[in-house]
Amino acid sequence: MTVWAAHLAAPMAGLWLLVARPDTDVHWQHEPAHFWLVLIVALVSLGLAIVINQAARRRSDTRLLLVALSFLVAAAFLGLHAAATPQVVLDARNAGFAYASPVGLTLAAVFAALSAADLSERTRAGLLRWSGWLRAALLALVAAWAIVSLTGHPPLNRIPGGDRSTPAVLLGAAGIILFSYAAVRYYLLYRRRRAVMLLSVVTAYVLLAESAVAMAAGSSWHASWWLWHALMAAGFGYVAYSAWVQFRNEGAAAGLFASVGTDDTVRELRASYGKALEGLVGALQGSERGALTEDQMAATTERVARRFELTDGQAAVLGRAAGALAAERDQIRKLGALVAVGQDARVVVADFELLRSAVQRVACVFDRYTVRIGLIEENRLVFPPVLAAGPGSGEPLPAHMFRGAQAALAQRAPHTDQALHLPFLVKGHPAGVLVADRGGPVPERDAALLASLAAQIAIALENARLYRTLDVLFRQYMSPDVATALVADPSQAALGGAVLEVTSLFADLRGFSTFSEFSSPGEIVEMLNRYFDVATHAVLGENGTVVQFVGDALMALFNAPARQPDHALRAARAALTMQQGVDRIAARRPEWPRFRVGINTGEALVGNIGGEALRNFNAMGDAVNVAARLESRAEPGQVVIGASTRDRIGDCALVTPLGELIVKGRVQPVSAYVLHGFSGGDHVN
Repeated sequence: MTVWAAHLAAPMAGLWLLVARPDTDVHWQHEPAHFWLVLIVALVSLGLAIVINQAARRRSDTRLLLVALSFLVAAAFLGLHAAATPQVVLDARNAGFAYASPVGLTLAAVFAALSAADLSERTRAGLLRWSGWLRAALLALVAAWAIVSLTGHPPLNRIPGGDRSTPAVLLGAAGIILFSYAAVRYYLLYRRRRAVMLLSVVTAYVLLAESAVAMAAGSSWHASWWLWHALMAAGFGYVAYSAWVQFRNEGAAAGLFASVGTDDTVRELRASYGKALEGLVGALQGSERGALTEDQMAATTERVARRFELTDGQAAVLGRAAGALAAERDQIRKLGALVAVGQDARVVVADFELLRSAVQRVACVFDRYTVRIGLIEENRLVFPPVLAAGPGSGEPLPAHMFRGAQAALAQRAPHTDQALHLPFLVKGHPAGVLVADRGGPVPERDAALLASLAAQIAIALENARLYRTLDVLFRQYMSPDVATALVADPSQAALGGAVLEVTSLFADLRGFSTFSEFSSPGEIVEMLNRYFDVATHAVLGENGTVVQFVGDALMALFNAPARQPDHALRAARAALTMQQGVDRIAARRPEWPRFRVGINTGEALVGNIGGEALRNFNAMGDAVNVAARLESRAEPGQVVIGASTRDRIGDCALVTPLGELIVKGRVQPVSAYVLHGFSGGDHVN
C-alpha cells in the first residue's frame, strides 16, 4: 500500500514543481496527439461503461449502474472535448467543446460519489427502475451540449479567458472533492473485500481526482496541461487493463465487476458459487463417489458452469475444489463409520447385534464393497447371512474368499487375494474376520480404513462383553442409574459429593416387629421380597434411585444421580404407585403390615460415602432427615409430604393439611400434608 500510494502521489509532486517553477513547464502544442489521446480515452471509458452496465443489468446492482453511468458520461464529454481540438475536427477553438472535458469529469465524479454512498433501499429501487430514462437523459444532454456548442448559442459561445477561468476552477474543485470521497469509500470497501477490480476502481478515482487538480492548475499546451490528459488516460486505462487481465485469466466477462457491486450482489454471487460447488460435488458423489473419467468430469463441470454463469477460470477452480471436497467428504463418511462402531459399544448390546450394525455401517459408506463378517463358533469359521451387506451379499461366500479368511485368521494378519481379509482379535484370541470385496484391487487408503474398522470392531466387541458382564453384576446390587453412571465413568465412584436439590423418599412397614414375632423366617422373607419388588418397580418406573434397604425400610432419591426437573412429582407418583401395589397384595394377605411413606424436597449432600475399601451412594442433610421423620408420622397406607415438595408439585396435588408437626431431632416444626392423588388422576385413600 505504501508503494501504491507513492506512485499515486508522484504526479501531484510533478504538478507542484511545474506550477512552482514555470520555467520547467515546457510548451508543446500538437493537435493530432491531443485528438487521438482524448478520443482513445473516451473509447476506453465507453467500453468500460458498456461492460459494467451489462453486469449491472445482470445482477440488478445499483452501484454498478452508477459506476457505468460515471464512465458513460465521461466518455461522451471526452468525445466532445476531442472534437474541440483546433485544426483536426473544427477549424477554430470552440468554447462548448473546450468546457466539455471539465463538465464531463465533474458529472462523472457525481455518479462516482453516488455509487460509493450508502443509498436507501427506496432510492436504489428507483434508480434501477428509471435507469433507462436516466441513461437517455444523459445522452440527450450530451447531444444538446454539442448542438448548442456548434451553433454558438449562449452560454457556450464565450471562449474562456485564460487557462485558469473561474468555471474551470470551480468544476475542478467539485471533481476533486467528489472523486476523493468515492476513492476513500471504495478503499474502505476494498479493506473488506480484497478484490483486484475494487483496487483498480480506487486507483482510477484517485487519478481522476488528480486530473481535476491538474485541469484547474495547468497551462494550455504545457506539460501541466498535458498532465491531466495523461492522468485521465491512466485512470480509465488502469481499470481497462485490470479487466483485461482478469478476463484473460477467467475466460469470460460475466463476473469481472461483480466484486465492485453491493453487498447483496456479493452475497448472491457467493451463494451461487456455493450452489455450483454443491451441485458439482453432488454430481461427483452420485457417480460412483467421484469416480469420473476426465471427459465426464469436464462435461459435468461445463454443465454446472453454464447453469451458474461461471467463467472458464472459475469453472476450472470449481472443478478442482469439487473433486477435493468430494474426496474429503467421502473420507469423512468412512471415518464416521469408524467412530460409529466405537459408539455402538458404549451401550449394553448383544454381540450379534453389534456385529450386524457394524456390517451395515461399513457397507453403507464403502458402498461399492460387499462386506461380510465371519465368526469362530466351536472352533469353526462361519459366515452368518445376516452379517453380510452390500452388492451380492445375498449370494454364498465364494470358496476362494473362505480360504482367504482362514489364511488371515491363521496368520493373524491381513490377507489379500481378490478380496481384503482382516482378522480381529478379542483378548488376544481370533474372534472373527472382516471380508471386503469390490471386484478388484482395494485402494491403499480404503485398505487402511478397513483395517482400522476391523480393529475397532474387535475393541467394540470386547467392550460390549465387558459392559454386559459389569452391567449384570452391578444391577443386582445397586440402582440402575448408579450402575450405568459407574460403568460409563468409573471416576464417579470416588469418595465425596456435591450439594444438590433432591427429593427423598422413605418407606417402612408399620407393625413389622409384631409380624416378625409371630411369623417364620420364610414368611418374613416372602413378604419383604414381594413388597420390595413392588416398591422397587414403582421407584424405577419414575427413574428414581433406590439408595438402600435397611431391614423393613427403603430409601430412594430423585434428581440424583440423573437430573430430573420434575423430581418432586416423580417421587410423589412413585409413592402412590407403591401404596396401590401394596394394597393389592394386602387385600389377599390382610395380616401383613403396610408401608407408610414420607417425602421431602431440599438440598442435600449427594455422593459416595464410606471408606476406601467399601462405599455407598447416599444423601445426607436436613431435607433427608425430615423425609425420614415424616415417614414416621404417617399412618399405614399413607403418603406424607413436606411443604417444599407440595410447593414444587403445585395445585394438581390433592392433599389434606396436617398442620405444623414437631418431629424428632428438629427444633423448628415442619408443615406436612397427606397426599391422596392428583387432580384428574387416581386417588389413594
